[in-house]
Amino acid sequence: MAASKRRRPADTRVKYDVWPGQPFPLGATYDGEGVNFSLFSEVAERVELCLFDDDGRETCLRLEESTALCWHGYVPGLRPGQRYGFRVSGLWEPQQGIRCNRSKLLLDPYAKAIQGDVVYEPAVFGHVIGPDGSPLDAANCDDSAPYVPRSVVTDPTFDWNGDTPPKRPLHDTIIYEMHVKGFTKRHPKLPPEIRGTYAGLAHPSSIQYLQELGVTAVELMPIHQFVHDGFLLGRGLRNYWGYNSIGYFAPHADYASRRGGVDAITEFREMVKTLHRAGLEVILDVVYNHTAEGNERGPTLCFRGIDNRAYYRLVHDRPEYYMDYTGTGNSLNMRHPHVLQLIMDSLRYWVLDMHVDGFRFDLAATLARELHDVDRLSSFFDLIQQDAVLSRVKLIAEPWDVGEGGYQVGNFPPLWSEWNGKYRDSIRDYWRGADGTLAEFGSRLTGSSDLYAGNGRRPYASINFVTAHDGFTLRDLVSYNDKHNEANGDENRDGESHNRSWNHGAEGPTDDKAINALREQQMRNFMATLLLSQGVPMILGGDEWGRTQQGNNNTYCQDNELTWFDWENQHAGLLAFTRKLIALRKAHPTFMRRRWFQGRPLHGAGVEDISWLTPKGAPMTDEDWGAGFAKSLMVFLNGAAIAGRGPRGERIEDDSFLLLFNAHHEAVVFTLGLVGGKPRWYTCIDTSRPAPRRRKSLAGGDRITVAARSLLVLSDSERC
Repeated sequence: MAASKRRRPADTRVKYDVWPGQPFPLGATYDGEGVNFSLFSEVAERVELCLFDDDGRETCLRLEESTALCWHGYVPGLRPGQRYGFRVSGLWEPQQGIRCNRSKLLLDPYAKAIQGDVVYEPAVFGHVIGPDGSPLDAANCDDSAPYVPRSVVTDPTFDWNGDTPPKRPLHDTIIYEMHVKGFTKRHPKLPPEIRGTYAGLAHPSSIQYLQELGVTAVELMPIHQFVHDGFLLGRGLRNYWGYNSIGYFAPHADYASRRGGVDAITEFREMVKTLHRAGLEVILDVVYNHTAEGNERGPTLCFRGIDNRAYYRLVHDRPEYYMDYTGTGNSLNMRHPHVLQLIMDSLRYWVLDMHVDGFRFDLAATLARELHDVDRLSSFFDLIQQDAVLSRVKLIAEPWDVGEGGYQVGNFPPLWSEWNGKYRDSIRDYWRGADGTLAEFGSRLTGSSDLYAGNGRRPYASINFVTAHDGFTLRDLVSYNDKHNEANGDENRDGESHNRSWNHGAEGPTDDKAINALREQQMRNFMATLLLSQGVPMILGGDEWGRTQQGNNNTYCQDNELTWFDWENQHAGLLAFTRKLIALRKAHPTFMRRRWFQGRPLHGAGVEDISWLTPKGAPMTDEDWGAGFAKSLMVFLNGAAIAGRGPRGERIEDDSFLLLFNAHHEAVVFTLGLVGGKPRWYTCIDTSRPAPRRRKSLAGGDRITVAARSLLVLSDSERC
């Protein structure tokens, strides 16, 4: 008897129509009836749109239309939540910089939401991997779809309920650098299900803390969708900082309390709206200098497989290799118009659709490399300058990269502010007692005019900081001479070795009361100097209460309790001191001047707007400034001589202040004299005391002892 034939199960996959659609906008655009898809590639010979159903089954649709190097099509009936990717067919010629490989499912560079993680199987690499791990010339034809994320179609509508940005002037801004997960993961007042998420940051307990601290803006470490590095996963670690972007439009999905891909957009928007309602601005740390695909050994996830030569800087005479100005394996090709378009479209999207208030550009010198050298008049800066949206938000550069000539502090165009690395170094050197620091310390204290005044910028071009995510925390800065990064798995070779730190007599935690007291005092010195300097202060989150990372100054891969805020072990005294300093700064325009000091009388005051004095009360001479041993000085800030006008054209007047700095290892006696013609002074801040001292009245001509390694702030008003 003949065997009966088995019937194949019916294919229940949906059949799709593909209409011509439009080349712009790029990405996936939902219009209420369907979705338009468009992908740029000038090397593709064929592009397929791949749609995935709820069971993960894939349907590939060929995009027949190509206009202006953009492959496009419209699929009626598709709705938000649809998962998709692209397959790009073309030449595989790594020696020519071309790496098309149809077997690799690729993310949409314009995806607004991304779902899933990379699983580092050989299939995710476009090349065959040799026995020694090196890339071979042959293409890897294994399908990568089971191991890579999906792009997700999104709905652009959202009810902002009349949200308007605070638009706080930059000179009036106090920045708090923070990590969404690190700030919220262990917060005891947050419901467990929203710890580590955007919703956690928007929770009333988080908002209340930030408001009571007094900061005006949060600078969020990268929240663009990023990828965990394969070598870290192999060590049982993860990329915590997030400087490994793969999606420039998608908020990182793991920071959403609901993990549906599109839910991250709504949750991020709700967070921004809530922060704005509390008067807090949102600044994003963005990574447009490189991507997560790495060098020629890296995976093919998106840009490499779409158009490798367009998206990346390749070695001129060896295009199988990548130029690496970032230390991460590749650098985006800022010379290509479609790469510039991608970045500009991304920035506008985050302002117009996500309502953020500004950006901090990681390794921004890379963005200015037209050929090899850094060019402050590069196309990227030209585009920002003329853009009606981006020219009106806060633009902050990390003004260096790892390439030759990459240190560009002070060299960015007028619209830009910069992380002032020279401020950090100078303030650290001064308070650890290094010789020959006084002159530069004075320049950094008053806004760094030597760096920023030459091209028409103001003091707020300087983003002042003592610590940042990349390096020691404030407590570790005063507790360790050396880095302790063994937990990162690189035998302590990673991270900066020259930290300008000082442990004050013992490496790490100690029971020595004298050492601990001096460390606490030094933290108050650093915080007071930061918040009383001209420019824009940036506080590293957790420094206000003495957070430690146990001496690890490169915690990029420590997604654990080493980096998550330990809210149960706050140093209450330092927190109260920091809040007082922030309140003092916000109450007094003397510390937030929009214009440079002139060193001469203003508004008919008869007294200079600033005076530099020796501890004896005499004006500082060139010899005093040049004395290598000198570590003490007195600075008079005249509140009756503030240059510029208020927002309604009014004259700005304030109390006057006298800052008495002593970084010497012994106490120093200061003679007040009749500084600024003021007959009486009142103590305001004394960093030598862990608790506020009883306000003391001092007459002109009095002598006062300033303790070793301390700062005393006097005001001519009892109200300070």
